[in-house]
Amino acid sequence: MRAPLPLSEPPPPTSLADRAAVEAAVAKGPARFIGWSLAAADLRELDLHGCEFVKCRAAQADFSSADLTEARFQDCDLNNSKWRGARLPAAHFTGCKLTGAQFREVAALGLTFSRSLLRDAHLRRLSFRRHHLEAVDFSGADLVGCDFREAVLTECSLRDANLTDARFEDADLREADLGALKLADAGRFRGAAISRRQAADLLSGLGLKVM
Repeated sequence: MRAPLPLSEPPPPTSLADRAAVEAAVAKGPARFIGWSLAAADLRELDLHGCEFVKCRAAQADFSSADLTEARFQDCDLNNSKWRGARLPAAHFTGCKLTGAQFREVAALGLTFSRSLLRDAHLRRLSFRRHHLEAVDFSGADLVGCDFREAVLTECSLRDANLTDARFEDADLREADLGALKLADAGRFRGAAISRRQAADLLSGLGLKVM
């Protein structure tokens, strides 16, 4: 198999980058953006497949309906970014800040996150089935209908997340922060593996003591 061609690395603009600068950078194919300032940039419907974003500042950027297939985001500020209708198959986010990000109606087969903040993010009905999620903070996130079956959550937080209709069959949650568990929460984790400490927390919420 022929090795993939190296990505071009356009130098970051001296000021806030606009849509035209990004379009010019990818005119001949995928590019690697290092240290770009893309705050509140309008990147809707752009073809950004295979691009890499490293240490970019893109809070409130709008990626709606953009093609980000196999894109990579590393150590980026993407707080309150918008992704409605974006194509994200095999995209990967690592070390990113995604607090309040809106992943609505995205195509997300193979989308992965690691060591990232997704507090209060909108992630409804995304599938994390069989994923190994490491150090992902879902605190307060909207995870309605998400699929965590057979997933392993290591040092992740689900504290105060909306888990209505989420599925956890055969998931490993022993190293996850599930927050203050109550009896009403137990059904949400049916079929998942939890630790003795987590089980004790659940029972203590019922006023029982584990001896």
